[in-house]
Amino acid sequence: MASISLRKVTKRYGKDARAVQVIHGVSAEIQDGEFIVIVGPSGCGKSTLLRMVAGLEEISGGEIAIGDKVVNDVEPAQRDIAMVFQNYALYPHMSVFENMAYGLRIKNVPTDQIRASVDKAAKILELGHLLERKPRELSGGQRQRVAMGRAIVRQPKVFLFDEPLSNLDAKLRAQTRLEIQKLHQELGITSLFVTHDQVEAMTLAQRMIVMNGGMMEQFGTPEEVYHQPASTFVASFIGSPPMNLLKNGPGARKGATMGIRPEHLDIGATGWDMQVDNVELLGAERLVYGRVGSEPLIVRIEESAPSPVRGTTIQVAPREDRVHWFDTTSGKRLNA
Repeated sequence: MASISLRKVTKRYGKDARAVQVIHGVSAEIQDGEFIVIVGPSGCGKSTLLRMVAGLEEISGGEIAIGDKVVNDVEPAQRDIAMVFQNYALYPHMSVFENMAYGLRIKNVPTDQIRASVDKAAKILELGHLLERKPRELSGGQRQRVAMGRAIVRQPKVFLFDEPLSNLDAKLRAQTRLEIQKLHQELGITSLFVTHDQVEAMTLAQRMIVMNGGMMEQFGTPEEVYHQPASTFVASFIGSPPMNLLKNGPGARKGATMGIRPEHLDIGATGWDMQVDNVELLGAERLVYGRVGSEPLIVRIEESAPSPVRGTTIQVAPREDRVHWFDTTSGKRLNA
């Protein structure tokens, strides 16, 4: 296992005036054994950053170190990493066992050692009864577990996951998330996991890097990112539904944007007049959509609470200790 250091890492495509910079000086210290999720919308640079750690993309500036070794000029095969991709990339003519063993066979690992390594990984991933099957005989979730098993048998210093759950349906994604959590708890290998799905990020990460436009907006635990977002981008990207951001009207300060999570607004308390536009029932909770003046507002209430009627005006009030303030121009968090 090994730590990972990103030191002012940049990436540009093209040269001179035509160069386009896609990664802007990302720095992060990832501890040995940590599970880090890199999350952000499409095109934010998260996969590019992961591929630079893997050595599949050259870096334009800065340093990447795995353990105590700078790997800027080290070939991918020499970095002692294992990658799991969105597409499973299994050999269709090989059995599950042969797919998992392939990386060890080309390194001339002894046969008995290969068998022991594959059997151990298969036991962890509950693949023992599938070892003789071909990929076409497996479900999507089983194929992804085989891809993870192929990575495990190599016993790398670092796991790199590039949106590995994107091709699975919602039920399988939830199940595979649990398997990945269990896998990390058992193996403790330093892991970087890229996703655009904030639910995956919040449930898997020990710490998370939130990317936006090639820049790192925030690096922290899921609790820190959710409860103390560093910017309006983080506040609006992390959380479903997102944080309410109010630039005008109630409680507004000059040059500042107020942020308040939907669950931190109370209906019936003396406060703002909210025109109710719609109410959504989501099982154990309801989302109330409306407007305060010209500002859109979402309130989250328990399913057992009285449901506001569409078209009526209700009173809502923010919990003062849950209000966030951001600079309206820069979007950055204000201390008070």
